[in-house]
Amino acid sequence: MNNIYGGNYGSGYRPQPGAELRAFFRRKDAFARLLIINLAVMLVVSFVRLVAALYQIPDALILDGYVMEYLAVPADIHFLPWRVWTVVTYMFLHVDFFHILFNMLWFYWFGKIFLEYFDQRFLMINYLAGGAAGVVMYLFFYNTFPLFDPMVADSRLLGASAAVMAVVAAVAFYVPDYSVQLFLFGRIKVFYIALALFIIDFFMITGNNAGGHLAHIGGALWGYLFVRLYTKGYRFRIRRMNLGFSKPKMNKTYSSGRPVSDEEYRRRKIEEQEQIDNILDKIKLSGYNSLTAKEKELLFRASNKK
Repeated sequence: MNNIYGGNYGSGYRPQPGAELRAFFRRKDAFARLLIINLAVMLVVSFVRLVAALYQIPDALILDGYVMEYLAVPADIHFLPWRVWTVVTYMFLHVDFFHILFNMLWFYWFGKIFLEYFDQRFLMINYLAGGAAGVVMYLFFYNTFPLFDPMVADSRLLGASAAVMAVVAAVAFYVPDYSVQLFLFGRIKVFYIALALFIIDFFMITGNNAGGHLAHIGGALWGYLFVRLYTKGYRFRIRRMNLGFSKPKMNKTYSSGRPVSDEEYRRRKIEEQEQIDNILDKIKLSGYNSLTAKEKELLFRASNKK
């Protein structure tokens, strides 16, 4: 779904400072909620550390004794059953400003591209499954190779990097020719960006942040697997908290007259409704004249269907 805030606003339009950002955070879709959860967790952790500092409680005690202990994934696989929830909480946990800044910037940039081709449900699935794949890769290496034996007892995994890499890789493999403008580099295809990140992570798995780089690789591999399954016609179904694959049944038609699956038909309807909701939000924020010609046409077609 294209960004609706990038069109021609007309000669008399003056955007309000931060209007696009406020409109984004008022949204109730998965994209906005994932970003908000990450920011909220960071703010809570920062607040707790601030209060602890005022009472002269050592910061290391707060981080190692509580935050890392109960929210980050332990490398020791035997300890994981007693902290099983960390498989989810770790991918929303950051304790360093630049860590969350770069993770959320990457997620915002590539998440917008992702939503041009997939719906919000697939974004949520890729984020969570990519984060889980990062945990699998991290635990496998740390509990298999002797290099990591001295680190297992104290190592913890945290951050959204693996989940974000899943989204980056999915975009790179689904639309490899999609190009973006990079400072100092000019326009470059997203495939080459993802490939460069993967190569860096691969050769850094013996470095100081081995766990992070291993998690990145796990997330990237999930992004690739997702695209492979998606292009083969497989779709995800969520029933009673069970996540699985299913081959779609071809028993509906769309406006083109071409038969499509139930899943594809519902996905397109959801995407159309999300576009309409965003256009209506834009009208409320900036007026009808701020719409692009394409947005006006989409709104007109939707109104004729009712």
